[in-house]
Amino acid sequence: MIDGMYQVQRQALSRFIPLRHLQYHVREWGTPQAHQPTLFMVHGWMDVGASFQFVIDAMAEDRHIVVPDWRGYGLTHPGEVDNFWFPDYLADLDALIDHYQAEGEIDLLGHSMGGNVVMQYAGIRPTRIRRLINLEGFGLAATQPEQAPTRYAQWMDEMKALRVGEKALRSYPSADAVAQRLMKTNPRLDTHKAAWLAQHWAKPNAQGEWDILGHPAHKVTNANLFRVEEILAMYERITAPVLNVEASDNSLDTWWKGRFTLAEYHERIQAVKNLRTVVIDNAGHMMHHDQPALLAQHIEAFLNQA
Repeated sequence: MIDGMYQVQRQALSRFIPLRHLQYHVREWGTPQAHQPTLFMVHGWMDVGASFQFVIDAMAEDRHIVVPDWRGYGLTHPGEVDNFWFPDYLADLDALIDHYQAEGEIDLLGHSMGGNVVMQYAGIRPTRIRRLINLEGFGLAATQPEQAPTRYAQWMDEMKALRVGEKALRSYPSADAVAQRLMKTNPRLDTHKAAWLAQHWAKPNAQGEWDILGHPAHKVTNANLFRVEEILAMYERITAPVLNVEASDNSLDTWWKGRFTLAEYHERIQAVKNLRTVVIDNAGHMMHHDQPALLAQHIEAFLNQA
C-alpha cells in the first residue's frame, strides 16, 4: 500500500461552466489581474486537468490559471458518444476562452494532444494569443489520400467494437492499483504524486472498483487523415512567441517506430516565425510530473519576458 500522498500547495477552485451544450469541469487558480493575462492550460490524451497541479504549485507567482478537463475526460461528461472529433477541442477551447475573457490576449499552454490543439488554435485565432507554450505536442505521422478507405473502415469497425463493449477500459481494484498503473507507465513518478493523481485520474464505481475518468471512445481511431499541409498553414499564421518544450527522454521515435521522427517534427515547426525550443533534462513525456519545478521556471521566464 502506498504510504502518504502529495500535499497540494495551491488549492484550485473546482467549478462547472456551460460550454457547447456540455457542463465543462474547470479548475481555476488565482484571480484575474489587470497587468497579467490569464494562463489557460490544457491536458493531453487520457489525462486530466488536475495533472498540472505539481507545476502550478512550483510557480513563484500567483497568477490566474484556468485548466479544463477536456470533453470525455475527468469530470466533463460528454453524454452518449461513440467517437470524438479533434475540431471539437478547438471549438471547446474557443468557447472556454470567450467565457473567461471575451476579447484581448491570453497566454496558452498545452501538453501532448493539448499541445497539438493549442498550436492549431494559435494559427486559427492568432490575435487572441500573447504567449504560446507547447509541451511535446508533436502532431502525427503524415498520411496519404489513398489511406482514406482503410482509415474509415477502421473507424467504423472500432465504433462497432465499442458498442458491444470490446473496447471498454479496464477497472482497478483500488486507488493504490491506479497509482501503481501510473508509476508503471511513468517510472519517474514518485509514490506520493501517483497516489494524489490516482484520486483525480479515476473514481470508484458501484462495485467498489476504480474506473479511469476517460471515455473509452477516446480509443477509437480518428476518421480523418492527418494532413501536414493544413498543419503548416496554421503554424505559419501564428504570430505569438512560441516556447517549444521537449523532454530529454523523448519517446517520439519509439511511439512511431520510424514513421514519424523528432527530426521531422523539428522541420515542421520551422514554419513558426517566433520559436524558441528548450529541453527539460531527466524527464519523459510527462515532464509536468517528472520535473515540475524546472518546467515552472521555464514557463514563468517565458511568460514574463518583455
